[in-house]
This record gives sequence, C-alpha cells and structure tokens, in this order.
Amino acid sequence: MGSNDLIRLSCKKAAASDPNLRYVASLEAIPQSHGADLEQLVAITLNLTISNATSITSTISKLLVEKQFDKYAKECLEDCLELYSDADLTLQDAVGAFKAKDYGKANIEISSAMDASSTCEDGFLEKKGEVYPLKRENDHFCQLNIISLAFINTLALDHK
Repeated sequence: MGSNDLIRLSCKKAAASDPNLRYVASLEAIPQSHGADLEQLVAITLNLTISNATSITSTISKLLVEKQFDKYAKECLEDCLELYSDADLTLQDAVGAFKAKDYGKANIEISSAMDASSTCEDGFLEKKGEVYPLKRENDHFCQLNIISLAFINTLALDHK
C-alpha cells in the first residue's frame, strides 16, 4: 500500500468518527510522507502540528503589534498567545510520549493542546460583534491535531 493510500485510509477511518476531518492534503504534500508507515506518519503529523502552533504564535505576536485591535481583542490575542505557546510545549510532550509508545499519554497531550484552538476562539466570541482574526489558522491547527489523534488511536488498536 502506498503512503498516500495509507494517509487516505487512516484519514477515512478517522472521518468515520469525525466527519469534519479534511486536511489530508497537508500530509500528502510532505515528501517524507511518501513511503512512510503509520508510525512515521504520526511523527510527521505531530511535527507539522508543532510547526503550525509555532506559526500561529508568530502570527499572534505580529497582530499584537498592530494598532487595529481594541483593548478587548488585544487581551484575547494575549490569551491566545499564551494558549498556543503552551500548546507547543504540550505537543512536544506528546512527541516524547509517542516515541515511548505511551499512546494514551500522547493522546491526552494532543487533546490538551487542541483545546487551545477552541479556547482561543471562545474568548473572541464572548463579546458580540468581535472579529476573530485566527479562524482559518485555528481550524487548520484543530484538524492537524485530529489527524494525529486518529493515527495514534489506529496504532494503539493495532498494538493491542
């Protein structure tokens, strides 16, 4: 089975429990994913997710410098900056757990990191009419976490 088939099959399994899963192209675009087994795909996905969290942190830092946001939005962005910085560290812990084949702990760490996206968005949505500037980035981050969780859950089932 080719790696793109493995990616699609694994994502198809994941989509059965989460129909919102849609970022298969993110993995297929990475040359290292070609010929990778499921364990290698998990590592690639986790690294992609960490890079995404780092990128979001950088985007938030740039947004905080801009004058276009009111006090409330800046406070939300500061909260998001902390959430994504923590998510980055949590995902690195997930990588360590995954490498140790502690799939349960990896799952918990990834789930915890994924909470950054919804908590960040919720902060903006608490104020009526507030524009949420990270919607696309947040959705992508969430999807990458869902893919990582799905792949790890598949591995965990295969190792039972």
